[in-house]
Amino acid sequence: MLDIISVSKRFGSQVALNDVSIHLPKGDFMFVMGHSGSGKSTLLKLIYGAEKPTNGRVMLFNREVAKLNSKYIAALRRKLGIVFQDYKLIKNKTIWENVAFALEVQGARTDYIKKKVADVLGFVDLSLRSRDYPYMLSGGEQQRVGIARALVNSPQLLLADEPTGNLDDKNSELILNILSEINNMGTTLLVATHDTRIVSKAKKHIIQLDHGQVTGGSNA
Repeated sequence: MLDIISVSKRFGSQVALNDVSIHLPKGDFMFVMGHSGSGKSTLLKLIYGAEKPTNGRVMLFNREVAKLNSKYIAALRRKLGIVFQDYKLIKNKTIWENVAFALEVQGARTDYIKKKVADVLGFVDLSLRSRDYPYMLSGGEQQRVGIARALVNSPQLLLADEPTGNLDDKNSELILNILSEINNMGTTLLVATHDTRIVSKAKKHIIQLDHGQVTGGSNA
């Protein structure tokens, strides 16, 4: 599904990634671990086309991401779900509206939107909070909204950038359980994190990044 082949990324004189290669098969659940500045977020941006590699190739669904025009990048992103550490919810929209927005911009039918939003909010156990606004929710609840929004397109690949970075142990474990269930339903996951708590509990494949280089890894 995803092949990152000898990828390097520089921002001026700064090296964010250096000769990184990763293979992520369909249906897998992989953690990319590393401290802040190790290149994790840059790696995810290369996958969803927000950045282009300086060298190397990012192959996703048998297409080289950097060579796609804006139309095909948009189509590619509809196959992805993206979860952010800082949630990135729209403050003046309700929880329902935040999740529905991802489908509305694609011109989906109203009846389809209603069903899909209800399904994913039920999945993350937030059906009763659908009329609330983001500021009314805890950090853990906001992250669950972020996951629901990422799921509403039924993505083939879900990318998560530090999904537990702002959460306590209880909420981190809840988020891990949700991500594991998503994987069990067939979605491929790539999770960038420095959170050793969730990695040790999950027992999934691990790639270790340090200063933009792969320094290790392990199997589940």
